[in-house]
Amino acid sequence: MPLIAGLDELTFDAPVTFLVGENGSGKSTLLEGIAAGMAAVAAGRHQIAHDPTLMAAREFAAGFLFVRRRHARTRLFVRAEDVFGFTQRVTDDMAGLAGDAAELAGSVRGEYGRRLAVGAVSGQRGALAAAYGENPDGRSHGETFLAVLRRRLVPNGLYFLDEPETPLSPSRVLALMALLAERVSQGCQFVIATHSPILMALPGAAIMLAEEGQLRPVEWGELDHVRVTRAFMADPAAVLRKVLG
Repeated sequence: MPLIAGLDELTFDAPVTFLVGENGSGKSTLLEGIAAGMAAVAAGRHQIAHDPTLMAAREFAAGFLFVRRRHARTRLFVRAEDVFGFTQRVTDDMAGLAGDAAELAGSVRGEYGRRLAVGAVSGQRGALAAAYGENPDGRSHGETFLAVLRRRLVPNGLYFLDEPETPLSPSRVLALMALLAERVSQGCQFVIATHSPILMALPGAAIMLAEEGQLRPVEWGELDHVRVTRAFMADPAAVLRKVLG
């Protein structure tokens, strides 16, 4: 991949850096590789070290040296499509704990010991329910995604998000922006691959454009994402005539 082959050094100074570019430009592969190199935990069914879809990311990470200026409380990698896998894992864990509690209630002799055993298992299930709801799979994809982010994005963390706008309506993208701004004020740093011109407008963020095998800083108004969206909103009929003929 030209973007990766030509990469020598990359520094992230802004609290939020957006990686943008056309499909196939390499921005997501770059994000995945950095997450792997920083030993981030993945919010999905598989960790980065074992996810077969992230083999290229692991190969990328093996070829670079990763240095951070300060210790992050946590490092997390999130792909929008992985959230269903994560919530399913939480749902399975809750069901398993409920089954364990029922089994212990019927097998442990002695009232005191039974209450201790059942209480410990029920407490674990209760903690998951408090964090993700009694039915984590019962929300829409967008609601689930935001709920997971609100829970997992803790202060002083380092986060890698791949196209987080995918399951979100425009109003929910604004809610995500508010969440990012709040976490930045709490010492967090983000590297985000995105196509959303709304999300890219986050104040104080840096934007890096992957284009023609190069990565360069750009201003929000220079991006095709913004120009195309503006043109369509200003005169959708004219844009559609050009596209549809």
